[in-house]
Amino acid sequence: MSEQRPANRPSPLPGTPGHPGDISTRFAMGVLMIAVASAAVYFGGWPFRALVLVGAGIMLAEWAEMHKVAWLWTWLGVLLLAVLLLGGVEYFYSAGEADAMPLGYGEEMEAIDAGTFLPVLYLIGAAAAGGLLLALLSRRLTLGWGFFYVAVPSVALLVLSWVDYTLVFWAMIVTWSTDIFAYFAGRGIGGPKLAPRVSPNKTWAGLIGGMVAAALFGGLWVYLLQLPSILYLLAAPFAVAAQLGDLFESWLKRRAGVKDSGTWLPGHGGALDRLDGLVVVAILTAAAMMAGWL
Repeated sequence: MSEQRPANRPSPLPGTPGHPGDISTRFAMGVLMIAVASAAVYFGGWPFRALVLVGAGIMLAEWAEMHKVAWLWTWLGVLLLAVLLLGGVEYFYSAGEADAMPLGYGEEMEAIDAGTFLPVLYLIGAAAAGGLLLALLSRRLTLGWGFFYVAVPSVALLVLSWVDYTLVFWAMIVTWSTDIFAYFAGRGIGGPKLAPRVSPNKTWAGLIGGMVAAALFGGLWVYLLQLPSILYLLAAPFAVAAQLGDLFESWLKRRAGVKDSGTWLPGHGGALDRLDGLVVVAILTAAAMMAGWL
């Protein structure tokens, strides 16, 4: 006779976090997403801008779906994102052409100063105006806020890439390290919950594990690329910020009554589920650069 599983320990159902198939699918999909994002960041220019627009468009569509917004207004929002991210950013920060000053003999040196980033404020203002327009036309304030929520970090990533693609990699490494090691530390160690009313699965052990991993892997990237030393100090606090972004998105989903923002990423949910931490880290990294820290 085959061994019977105790009644109080049923097998995890397919599609649930404890199911082996879900973990392997999550891992495979995670590797694929990292590979695609890394290639786009490395090549920069229009490939990266196209990827950011696709990601932002999907995030806005998921946001609109969670808030039961008609597809007409969703498509208008995606069109406005394209105008802002491809047209507006290109106007102020032409792909592949960072600010430079002539040195003579046909040589140039990158010339990044405070005035370089003044157009970022114009782009943020345009994002706010686009969100307000969507809110008025659709009569849904949540759609306007969603547009702004998606557009600002997208602009931040594009400006970071325009200045130095290694900073984009650093922001992604900090976010990825936080997500991955918070997940495994939380599952492996357990312990007190971080915010049980918002996200019952997150623990303090997961947060600390994510912070340590972000400091280690983010610090390794800084060391290898000889990036500004302040990034050593920013990695762990930015990991906390990434977790706060994750908790904010969990709160949104709880209010909307959904488990995931989407279903098109097997094992991961939707784009909002995967990029909620990067939303915050991208903005903070760009802010640090604009402040002259980087």
